Amino acid sequence: MTLYRQIYKQIKKYDSIVIAHHIGPDPDALGSSFGLKDVIKKTFPQKKVYVTGSTASKFRYLGIPDKINDDIISKSLLIVVDTPDLKRIDGVTPKDFKMCIKIDHHPFIEKFGQIEWIDDGCSSVSQMIIKLISKTHLKMTKIAAMCLFSGLIADTERFLYDYTTAETFELVVDMIKKTDLNFTSLYEPLYMRPLKDMRFQGYIMSNITVTPNGFGYIKLTNDILTQYGVDAATAGNFINNFNYIDEMLAWGFFSEDSTNNNIRGNIRSRGPAVNDVLAPFGGGGHALASGVKAPNFEVVDEIIATLDKQCQKYKEELDK
Repeated sequence: MTLYRQIYKQIKKYDSIVIAHHIGPDPDALGSSFGLKDVIKKTFPQKKVYVTGSTASKFRYLGIPDKINDDIISKSLLIVVDTPDLKRIDGVTPKDFKMCIKIDHHPFIEKFGQIEWIDDGCSSVSQMIIKLISKTHLKMTKIAAMCLFSGLIADTERFLYDYTTAETFELVVDMIKKTDLNFTSLYEPLYMRPLKDMRFQGYIMSNITVTPNGFGYIKLTNDILTQYGVDAATAGNFINNFNYIDEMLAWGFFSEDSTNNNIRGNIRSRGPAVNDVLAPFGGGGHALASGVKAPNFEVVDEIIATLDKQCQKYKEELDK
């Protein structure tokens, strides 16, 4: 039995289903969660389907999380999307549920589901959900298409990244045809920014440090964030805007998060793998797109030095 059929069988079996995503959700986590919820509700109207966890105010148009209690948890199937490890699941614990399914496109870290579908070569979990729908009797909806398209274009940066494949386009085209989705209208809510955010981006551009090895970084203290009226998560929203700077092979934004008393690091790369070198610091993710949380800026300096060495090693290997 294929993974698609195994997952569909469990969705069909349970009358109560909870969908969870990772802490600090991005459009792919939210789009795949709410898209899958709407598809299950359309296919099985009698089922109770919940999306749990937090959201981001900017992306509330994708859906608003549901409140769940212990009674719901004890009788439900849990589907965790876009999350490779237990510590990053937002708000729930898999062992409290009847069964858990993991659907993820990050490199494997740990097993926590009875059924695990992991495809770290896929552009996004949104693409995986679109494929799941195409391979089973789940029914695509226009609302789901809106959510899934938003998640997919966010994680591919509008189809720019190299894990965008022919299958990515085939699945998207088929979805658009089936739902008559007005996909161009979805770019505005996803990319619209207030002026203060753009001024903050200007500050980053003016103050980023680039090492001789090609690692760019900026340390954003709480005072700087307060000055521009933004929070620690905002810098992460801009990390992909620095993809095509010739002098930078990899770059990281390190933002002080006074609420959680740590430093949030968002790291991207155009070549050097960054996830493995972040692992000793408790970070990880994709080879070219990862994150880390540090207790203070002293540890951030260690992380910067490690990433700089990774860029140096990458350049030396290219020269060979």
